[in-house]
Amino acid sequence: MSNLLDPKILLSIKDLPLAAKTAVDGFMAGMHASRVKGAGLEFSQYRSYQPGDDLRWLDWKMYARSDRYYIRESEMETSINISFVIDASNSMRHTEDGIEKMQYARYLAASLGYLAHLQGDAAGLAVLHHGELFTMAARREAQHMARFYYQLEQIQPGGSFTPPANYRNLFSGPHKKQLLIFITDYYEQAGEISALLQTLAAPGHEVLVFHLTGKREQAGDFSGYDTVEDLETGERLEISGAMEQELYQQKFNRHIGALRTQLLQKQISYRQLQLQDPLDAALRDFLNQRNKIRR
Repeated sequence: MSNLLDPKILLSIKDLPLAAKTAVDGFMAGMHASRVKGAGLEFSQYRSYQPGDDLRWLDWKMYARSDRYYIRESEMETSINISFVIDASNSMRHTEDGIEKMQYARYLAASLGYLAHLQGDAAGLAVLHHGELFTMAARREAQHMARFYYQLEQIQPGGSFTPPANYRNLFSGPHKKQLLIFITDYYEQAGEISALLQTLAAPGHEVLVFHLTGKREQAGDFSGYDTVEDLETGERLEISGAMEQELYQQKFNRHIGALRTQLLQKQISYRQLQLQDPLDAALRDFLNQRNKIRR
């Protein structure tokens, strides 16, 4: 794994597009180049020429060998729409080791968006925060990606999770199958995030959930604190003792296991990421999920 994928190194790069490029370059350096094709740079297969096809993609070497016309199918012809849905409710302000969940989500989405753009895919964005929904339709132009990064930089987490009445814009785009990347801390009061995911997956879209947690959060390590506060409701809870920490860990791990099972039963892919984790696993999951749609 390249050190360039370390979240602390990436977050030290204040230029978000540069950080995204740095992460993807580090990731691709560890892979065989032929496994990740750029749009128009390589092709996946040939097909017979049909009237109206762009002659620029005619393979004259194949014609010389076979006396038949063949078109090279570029990756652009198999590009897909990818929407990044980001939970930016107030609980995403949770911070460990100097890394805020929202920061991690921002850089993760930027890196995945950069990789999607390399593949010739169209990237869109939806942000749920302050009880409202911001959306940006998926497009693949370079100018659009500049707006994509800009909107990621502007996200200010706050409020509770956006209620269903505001979801209509999530479903106003093209109805063809697409890949939805949902980045969240999965903090919910009454199953609202699970309900949204089920709705997103219902039309046959591929859905990949990145669940952000902290290492100390998962271990129940609140040493130095005697009270913890719910960042969305303001409710406070007094804590004490090693026995409580052990019980907390057991409950947390059972919760994660139940959550993973619940989503897999709905054909929703799930990956838990800790704030201290490098981005290589997330980038691999993204490519695997993308390839499922293209098959």
